Amino acid sequence: MAHHAPPTAEVALAGATTRSRSGVSFRSENSWFRPAGGAIVGNEVLLDRETCRKARFARDPRFDGRFFIAVRTTRIFCRPICPARSPREENVEYYPSAAAASTAGFRPCLRCRPECAPGTPAWNGSSTTVSRALREISEGALDEAGVRNLAERLGVGDRHLRRLFVEHLGAPPIAVAQTHRLLSAKRLLNDTDLPVTAIALASGFGSVRRFNDAFRKTWNRSPRDLRRTRRSSKPAGLRFRLRYRPPFDWNALLAFLESRAIPGVECVSEGVYRRSIALSGVPGSIEVAHRDSEVILDVHHPDSGNLLAIVSRARRLFDLDADPLAIAACLGSDPLLRPLVRARSGLRVPGAWDAFELGIRAILGQQVSVAGASTLAGRLVVRFGRPCEGEPAGVTHLFPGPADLAEADVASIGLPRQRAQTVRAFAAAVAREDIVLDNRSAPEELRKQLQSIAGIGAWTAGYIALRAFNDPDALPSGDLVLLRATSTRTTPELDRRAERWRPWRAYAALHLWQGVRDGHLLSMDGKPDRAVAAGGG
Repeated sequence: MAHHAPPTAEVALAGATTRSRSGVSFRSENSWFRPAGGAIVGNEVLLDRETCRKARFARDPRFDGRFFIAVRTTRIFCRPICPARSPREENVEYYPSAAAASTAGFRPCLRCRPECAPGTPAWNGSSTTVSRALREISEGALDEAGVRNLAERLGVGDRHLRRLFVEHLGAPPIAVAQTHRLLSAKRLLNDTDLPVTAIALASGFGSVRRFNDAFRKTWNRSPRDLRRTRRSSKPAGLRFRLRYRPPFDWNALLAFLESRAIPGVECVSEGVYRRSIALSGVPGSIEVAHRDSEVILDVHHPDSGNLLAIVSRARRLFDLDADPLAIAACLGSDPLLRPLVRARSGLRVPGAWDAFELGIRAILGQQVSVAGASTLAGRLVVRFGRPCEGEPAGVTHLFPGPADLAEADVASIGLPRQRAQTVRAFAAAVAREDIVLDNRSAPEELRKQLQSIAGIGAWTAGYIALRAFNDPDALPSGDLVLLRATSTRTTPELDRRAERWRPWRAYAALHLWQGVRDGHLLSMDGKPDRAVAAGGG
């Protein structure tokens, strides 16, 4: 079911003013607007103070996580949807991130729980560095190493990285990591029955003493005292309720994943997505469903130290940090896309649990139907994957790793010789770490590395970037369905046509593929709903 925003929330998308009531204002080169009072307001959809004011009074969930409200009189910061009585505007400051509000001396609200807000939306341009760094931080990059090490992994200087963080998030990387660590611990404390010691280690504190000190400094209570105040009933195992910004087209997302599910590794039944996972060599599984405007994640994994990484991956798999308002504002200006965006305004770009797995799946999908690619992937799993026991029905294997396929006779599953060689070459490159499928390289650099392998062209590299790297501006260049849907005849012509969709070309591709499936557009053979037109892979 697609969930839509309340009609009462009439929030303007007008341009941000450059002056505040207090006097001089500042606008950064990447469109963050800083009123003279010190607040920082995100401008991805041209937010200004008036837009934020309307959003918070309407408690508009579309703006959840886009900015945070700090109240000077209470020194507490909240989400725009906080059910507490709205403070007077003169007592309010707006911040683009929880870290910025925390750095300014405000503490998180215990009622609306900022730790549950959707994550920061992806950016384009130089700030893709910030997006990559945020993913690294969410996976613990600063728990033991410093900012210099993180900057080196990202290929930038540490001073430049600090400047980008302050510019886009209003806080330096260390402050962002500290706030993420604290809010993650608060979430585990509230949503699970894990021991306090396990939570301290899982959230990256390193010691229970540091964990306790951070909680007392922020909330003037110990973690155990704070746990006693939780309003929810006793948690049901390791279950997490993941929020998103509406609208959210769950049915379209689930249908996309179901049609491409790898037999034995993934399955979809009765509206629930299930799959096997392995972190630090330890197998497990997850189940994901949608209920009451929330995505419900059930984790079955024995290592609590990996819980936050699992939650982070699940959010990316289901694109829960997307900003539908910003996407619609850009793509809706194109006459071709406007009716598609209106028809499915909550469309998401399906991500991937594992980049290597998705890369192999994309190679197997070359020049065959979606169903044919799934059949080949299932054979690959049975032949080279690792069986797992005690997992949900339909989940029987772990997907083979790079070392398993680098020298394997993958042609034995029915692959053409050249494509089998591409699978082996890709696996070998990843196993040798010639290609590192994480956040160290920019998406464009990763695409170049992928295309250096014989048999991986621009389309396959673009499709991998679109799903595995969560690049919102990725475009499967030369896609035949996109060529037909846009009435363009060549790849350069399609690329020029797509320039106006930046920085959301990945969402434009999904809307066009979905438009073909829904019958709003024609596929490459002039007929709607053609199976191979379902977005490749």
